[in-house]
Amino acid sequence: MLKRILAMVLACLCLNAGAQLPAVAVRDGLPTLAPLIERVAPAVVNIAVLVRSPEEQNPLLRDPFFRRFFGLQAPQPQLSAGSGVIVDARNGYVITNHHVIKDATEVAVTLKDNRRFAARLVGSDAGTDIALLKIQAENLSEAKFGDSDALAVGDFVVAIGNPFGIGQTVTSGIVSALGRSGLSPEGYENFIQTDAPINPGNSGGALINLRGELIGINSAIIGPAGGNVGIGFAVPANMARAVMQQIARFGEVRRGRLGIQMQDLPGRDGAQITQVQAGSPAEQAGLQTGDVVVAVNARAVRSASELRAHLGVIAVGETLEMRLQRGAETRTVRARIGELEARHSAGGEAIAALPGARLIDAERTGARGRERAVLVAAVEAGTVAFQTGLRPGDVIVGVNRRRVASVAELQKALAGNERVALHVVRGDILLAIPLR
Repeated sequence: MLKRILAMVLACLCLNAGAQLPAVAVRDGLPTLAPLIERVAPAVVNIAVLVRSPEEQNPLLRDPFFRRFFGLQAPQPQLSAGSGVIVDARNGYVITNHHVIKDATEVAVTLKDNRRFAARLVGSDAGTDIALLKIQAENLSEAKFGDSDALAVGDFVVAIGNPFGIGQTVTSGIVSALGRSGLSPEGYENFIQTDAPINPGNSGGALINLRGELIGINSAIIGPAGGNVGIGFAVPANMARAVMQQIARFGEVRRGRLGIQMQDLPGRDGAQITQVQAGSPAEQAGLQTGDVVVAVNARAVRSASELRAHLGVIAVGETLEMRLQRGAETRTVRARIGELEARHSAGGEAIAALPGARLIDAERTGARGRERAVLVAAVEAGTVAFQTGLRPGDVIVGVNRRRVASVAELQKALAGNERVALHVVRGDILLAIPLR
């Protein structure tokens, strides 16, 4: 604590020397963040969620005759808690995490002044773990978005949320790392890592800078017992805002396809294009294998995961501008995001190795033109296939690094293998999804 106070004092001294940082308030001769918190905290809310219990989803346990015959009580819904941030006071929009409201039957929002409102789910996106709620209320406070792309490792941050459901709590720390990924199979990850203590219930809360700007939505922690060990993660505010805008407009995130595969470059920033799909928007824009993308829409790209994250929140039909290096030459190209592979809401074949998924023999556009693969036509929520990370529209192209071109080949490849990883194309992302 003493070290942190001394660091803030040094920050104050630096400000007096003309550094471009916000002033830390001083009260009774000591630095304090209290005025900052008083300004921002009313925009951070507690979220109570009512979800069906696993027993409630069992058709036998829902049957009154079955319960009476075996002397069982009716299944009871379960209550969980999280956090959220009011980002649009006029429209009553509250951002939180997808995993906070997933499978909710009722959602209630409690403000810092203890007013409580029923919330309507506008839409949710599992890929970025962002959801948008709407409440009907007057005299709301809202958090102002900051530029998460301007963050640097070492910047001071403050986390505000509702850990363990005990009520609004404030913790502080620094940005420990940027561009973290690989925490889930969804693929659209570009997390801010922080050592500001984040615990269960903080999910969906605010990560702010010392200007009081919202620069992240707290999302995940790493801890052996589910508690804080100084490694927490937040969805960058720029990503959360882009997702919110699409959800507010369409009710969902309408992802598209550029038609590239990419990889990191050792020792330098950027994402190198390793494959351009024939006939894709990328090919039409003139992108080539070997090009290194260094910026998208004037925002720097430091890694392949960061490029995936940028592309993952650009809607179908929108035009993006990419700055890239081709050998010694730097050039700018414009490309229009195209449609994903066609999705099928019905039909398909079920296989025992992927319970809950419906699969269809299909063709896709690859680097060598059209190639056969397996399209995931539908995935039932809560099933094994869903929990492993498969989603409708995914295209399965291989198992354990070997290509599969049909549902029959997929079944054969999955039979008898103890360790299995599916190779799945989702938009511009090639994922490896472990099954067992």
